[in-house]
Amino acid sequence: MTLDTVAGRQAYTEDHEAFRQTVRSFLAKEGQPFADQWNKDRLVPKSFWRQAGEVGMLCPTVPEAYGGLGLDFGYNAIVDEEMAYAGVPAGFSLQSDIVAGYIEHYGSEEQKAQWLPKMVSGEVVTAIAMTEPGTGSDLQSIRTSAKKDGNHYVINGSKTYITNGQNTDLTLVVAKTDPDAQPAYKGMSIILVESDREGFRKGRKLDKIGQDAADTSELFFDDVRVPITNCLGEEGKGFIYLMSQLPQERLSIAVSVQATAQKAFDETVAFTKDRKAFKGTVFDFQNTKFVLADLKTKLQVGWAHLDWCIKRHLAGELTNEEGAAAKLFHTELEWEVMDKCLQLHGGAGYMNEYPIARAWRAARVSRIYGGTNEIMKEVIARKL
Repeated sequence: MTLDTVAGRQAYTEDHEAFRQTVRSFLAKEGQPFADQWNKDRLVPKSFWRQAGEVGMLCPTVPEAYGGLGLDFGYNAIVDEEMAYAGVPAGFSLQSDIVAGYIEHYGSEEQKAQWLPKMVSGEVVTAIAMTEPGTGSDLQSIRTSAKKDGNHYVINGSKTYITNGQNTDLTLVVAKTDPDAQPAYKGMSIILVESDREGFRKGRKLDKIGQDAADTSELFFDDVRVPITNCLGEEGKGFIYLMSQLPQERLSIAVSVQATAQKAFDETVAFTKDRKAFKGTVFDFQNTKFVLADLKTKLQVGWAHLDWCIKRHLAGELTNEEGAAAKLFHTELEWEVMDKCLQLHGGAGYMNEYPIARAWRAARVSRIYGGTNEIMKEVIARKL
């Protein structure tokens, strides 16, 4: 099974599709055979990141001047699609689709020269630390502080649910540099924190109901001193920077969950045709065919919408609201597909027997954590 079964894709060129074959071959050799062990270990080894860097899978949009390929986001999207479909859980999308963009757009020349080549090669794994134990989507309420002391910031606070938190070598920390600023968002900055800084500590790998190998962690900052030159862009502009990159971040999630939903559907079609029941197969039941036909229709609509979004983004036209709509629609679709496909496998009682169960649990994570869809609805509604 591959994504080649999805007909009529509109977003990609022949060069994109040639790159897809490279990604797919790499994952088949270096990713899929080890995914089960990584899930047991609850961690993807850093060696896999370096291997991916060697074949150009990390940060393909980074300019050639900083060691990248200088390509468009379509190449990122192909990596996201193929990794999701293959069930390989490394947090590449965070590094390639989010962190690289922040450093490329807002970093100083010194920051770009120091970090981007190492991110492209996989030598450096990155994270972005926004969420705190008491603060989730309301970023203006964060409490982590970065106070000036001479030519340094002194950072104190804690973060949680941080993707790549165990592997991170460089973390973009959202902190209050001016706690008295009004409105509050004007006092937020993004500070680069290297993992070998004294006072920086990685906490637990958090237990989740899916995506086990995608390490999600607590991070702690106890009087962590970093040079003021570690501020990304201008001090006090952190919130504005975060908001400006939202369309791509939301589209990245939509890409991955659409591919995951397609894999669940494909696995379920194969399973129902093979599973014997009452002198036939599960697929022979009229209800099974109706459920699968309904899901196939919705997946077709999903791919058409996704390609529309990707083409809009490649043209620089995808709006914040359109990105929110993509995240809303595709995470909800993933949940529906996963839930109905699990039922065709026999329901929750078979959670540990079939591969679909892991994807089902991952969909629950996406819907609860990655698919903050009530917020997406508010974003969309503001423009109505």
